[in-house]
Amino acid sequence: MKELEYPFDSEYVITKKKSIKRKLLENQTSYIEKRIAILGGYTTNDIKLILELFLLNYGIKPELYESEYNQYYQDAVFDNIKLETFKPDIIYVCTSNRNIIKYPDMNDTAEDINNLIQTEFGRFESIWNSLHQKYKCPIIQNNFEMPFYRLLGNKDASDIHGKVNFLTRLNMEFYKYAQEHDNFYICDINYISADYGLKEWSDPFYYHMYKYALNVNAIPYLAFNVANIIKSIFGKNKKGFVLDLDNTLWGGVIGDDGAENILLGPEESEGQAYLEFQRYIKEHMQLGIVLNIASKNDEENAIAGLEHSDSELHKDDFAVIKANWNSKDCNFRQIAAELNLLPESLLFIDDNPAERHIVTEQIQDVIAPNIGEIHQFIQNIDRGGYFETTSISADDAKRNDMYKENARRAEFRESFENYTDYLLSLKMRAVIKPFEPIYMARIAQLTNKSNQFNLTTRRYTQTEIETVAGDSDYITLYGKLMDRFGDNGVVSVVIGHKAGDECQIDLWIMSCRVLKRDMEFAMMDMLVKHCRENGISKIHGYYYPTAKNSMVKEFYAIQGFAKTFEDANGNTEWMMEITQDYVNKNEVISVED
Repeated sequence: MKELEYPFDSEYVITKKKSIKRKLLENQTSYIEKRIAILGGYTTNDIKLILELFLLNYGIKPELYESEYNQYYQDAVFDNIKLETFKPDIIYVCTSNRNIIKYPDMNDTAEDINNLIQTEFGRFESIWNSLHQKYKCPIIQNNFEMPFYRLLGNKDASDIHGKVNFLTRLNMEFYKYAQEHDNFYICDINYISADYGLKEWSDPFYYHMYKYALNVNAIPYLAFNVANIIKSIFGKNKKGFVLDLDNTLWGGVIGDDGAENILLGPEESEGQAYLEFQRYIKEHMQLGIVLNIASKNDEENAIAGLEHSDSELHKDDFAVIKANWNSKDCNFRQIAAELNLLPESLLFIDDNPAERHIVTEQIQDVIAPNIGEIHQFIQNIDRGGYFETTSISADDAKRNDMYKENARRAEFRESFENYTDYLLSLKMRAVIKPFEPIYMARIAQLTNKSNQFNLTTRRYTQTEIETVAGDSDYITLYGKLMDRFGDNGVVSVVIGHKAGDECQIDLWIMSCRVLKRDMEFAMMDMLVKHCRENGISKIHGYYYPTAKNSMVKEFYAIQGFAKTFEDANGNTEWMMEITQDYVNKNEVISVED
C-alpha cells in the first residue's frame, strides 16, 4: 500500500489507521500468521496498532500481546500464564532511556560507574535470558536514544559522568550481547531518533501527558523499523534491484548525449551524486542482493555507459541486462523469469514516475519507490527498509555469482537438444545430510525465503531449526548442490516427524535457483533411505496452496505418492508406502550421504 511506503505521512497513518487496516484486509489475499508480544517500558497501545498496519502490508497477519504499562521486566522474568498461553513467535521489548533506573552522579568513581553499567545491563540481560529460555523465539530489543538534555554540554559525550557517555557505553553492551547470541536483534532507536530529530522525538510533553517515551507523531517511524526487522526474520525482504540507467545510474540520456557527456564522476556536483549512488547500489552485492538492468536503450549504448571511466558499476556486476525498446513491465517479467524469482521479490528503481506507474500497475505487488531527486535517491531507498538485514550467511555473499552462474548454465543449455544430456553434462554433485550446526542459519533463512517451492508454507526460526535438529523424533535433511559452474550452496530442506512406522513431512522446500535440476529426486531418495534406517514404512506428504506455490501442486504425484485427501480449498494429503522394490529417482546427480 502506497500510504505505508517510505516516505509516509505519519499523521495520516495515525489518524486513518482504522480505514488503512480495513483496506489491507480487503486487498491482501494471503498472509502468514504470527504471534507477537510487546513488552513495554511505557505506553505502547498506538505502537501496537501502527505496527499491525505495517506487518499486514508485508503479508504478515499478527496476533498481538501487549504487557500492562511498564511491566516489561515482570512479564519477562516472572511466571506469566497469559504470555505462556499466548506462545509468542517474536517478542519485542519496547524500552527507552526513560527506563534507566540510575545514571552516574558527578562524585561517582570510574569503578562506581562501571558497576552501574553492569547492573543496568544485567537487568536487561536477565530479561533476555529468561525470554530465550521460556519461549525460544526471536527477541527484538530497543537500544537507547540519547538524552534530551546534556548537563555537561559537549563534554557529556566524553566524560564518564555524562548521560551521553553512559548511554553510549550501555548500548555497546547491548551490541556485544547481540553479536554473541542468535535470534536477538537491536531496534536502533538511537539512529532512528537522530534521523527523525532528537529534539522532536524526545519532546517531554508526550511522556508527561501520555506516558509515551517518544513523540506520538514519531510512532509510525518506530513501528515501521520494528516491522522491517520482523519481515526480514520471516523472509519478506526484497532479493534484488531492477535498475533504470538514464537519469538513474547517471545523469542525462546516453543515446542523445553520448557516453562521454553523461553526468558521472567527480568533476561536477551532479556527477558526484550519481557516482555516490552507484557506490551505494554496488555495496548491496556484499549482502547477496542481485543487480539487474531494465532500460529503454540500445544495448550498445547501455554497455558504453557502464564502461564509462568513472562508473563504479560495470557489466559484470549485473545478473541480467535488458536494454531494448520493449516496455519496462515486459522486461521486468523476463528478468524475474530468468532469475527464477517472483517479480515482487525485486525492487524497481526508475527516476521516471510514468515508468514506475506502468510497472506497478501491470505487475501485482511490485514496489517502485518514489526516489525523488538524485541527492535523495540513497535516503529514500535506504530508509525504505527493503533489504533489512537480520542474518548474513556464507551463501548470501556468493548469491550474485550464483545468479551469474545460472545465466551461464542457461547459455550452455542452448547447445543441447536433449535436456537429460544437458543435466548430465553439468556433472552435478550433492551433499545431503541431517542438519549440521554450520548450516543452521542458512537453513532457517531458506525456510523463510522460499515461496514457490514450499509445500506446507511453514516458517522456522533458527531456534526452532536447532530444536528440531536435536530431537530424535524428527528426520532432517539439507541438500547442497555443486556443478561444473560453481557451488549453489544449501538449496533444499526437508523436515519430517516420526509417528510410529510413519513419517509426516512438515516441510519441504527448495531454492528457485535450482529448479528443474532434479534435486528434488535426490532429496526424495535420501529421505526414503533415512526412513528405512528408522524403521519407517510410510511417508505422508501435505500440500497447502498459496498464491505463489502452484508449481508444486502435483509434486507428490510426480514422486509416486497417492492422494488420500483434498478439501474445497485445494489442501491435499498424500501417502507413499516404502516398498522393497523402491527405485531411486535421481539419475543425474552424484550424492554424498
